[in-house]
Amino acid sequence: MSAATDPFVRTRLQESFTVKDIISLHYFEFSKNFKFEGEKHDFWEFVYVDKGEIDVFADMEGYCLQQGDVIFHKPNEFHGVWANRKIAPNVIIISFVCHSKEIAFFENKIFNLDTRQREMLAQIIKNGFAAFYPPFDDPRNHTLNRRPNAPIGSEQLIKLYLEMLLISLREHDDRTKQEQRLSGTTKQRSEAELAQRMCDYMERHVFDEIRLEQVYKTFNLSKSHALTIFKAQTGQSIMKHYRKLKIDQAKQMIREQRHNFTEISELLHYSSVHTFSRHFKLFTGMSPSEYAKTVIAKM
Repeated sequence: MSAATDPFVRTRLQESFTVKDIISLHYFEFSKNFKFEGEKHDFWEFVYVDKGEIDVFADMEGYCLQQGDVIFHKPNEFHGVWANRKIAPNVIIISFVCHSKEIAFFENKIFNLDTRQREMLAQIIKNGFAAFYPPFDDPRNHTLNRRPNAPIGSEQLIKLYLEMLLISLREHDDRTKQEQRLSGTTKQRSEAELAQRMCDYMERHVFDEIRLEQVYKTFNLSKSHALTIFKAQTGQSIMKHYRKLKIDQAKQMIREQRHNFTEISELLHYSSVHTFSRHFKLFTGMSPSEYAKTVIAKM
């Protein structure tokens, strides 16, 4: 029988969401003081509060999530999570790869899961624990190692329940209003801690010659994001702060009188003693030799 006369027409089923890979599957029981400073990556992730409350930041916004809430982080979105220092929360974090067109719906979305959706999530965790070895509670370990004796279909069930959860959330669109979850305190706390970490990084490298690109890439930030946060928290640019750290170190070395100006400029990775002297005067209002004289006069 030819294809033209075949009465059994095959209909390819359409897939709104296709999860290609799972990256990590975590179930955390955090202390009340836990904090994860932040990261970004090129795949999707969602964070679900199983018990308690958590503070979350995503790019330039902060959120306070309560039990039953889930937030989605889109690819290349800088994000982090803290316990709120009051409640020790239980948190589920799952990251996965999905290139379906519909997945864009979840950008910047927060939901509160209903009973059926929570059961889907429970099945994801149940089959994840059956399919892979622990640990599932190490925030630095994302490698999933297969159990050789895992129940048949356990990995496929992770995929199916995850896709069902996405379809359910997309279908009902019972999204919690973002305005009800926005937290200025969380945003301020996240940005303050991030700026402090950048300061600490530059201080550790005061005897090196780091570039702006090294700073923002170290913290998985875009250039504009890093500059905006640092300026808002410190009142100055990143590289101006770094140059000031160098000058403060130079002043200390001059007071210790163990190196001449040329040696100090070389130790601090200046291109020349003239560049060092120019920067020194720009920040202190006097040349290195003038500063040295004031130190001697005080002695």
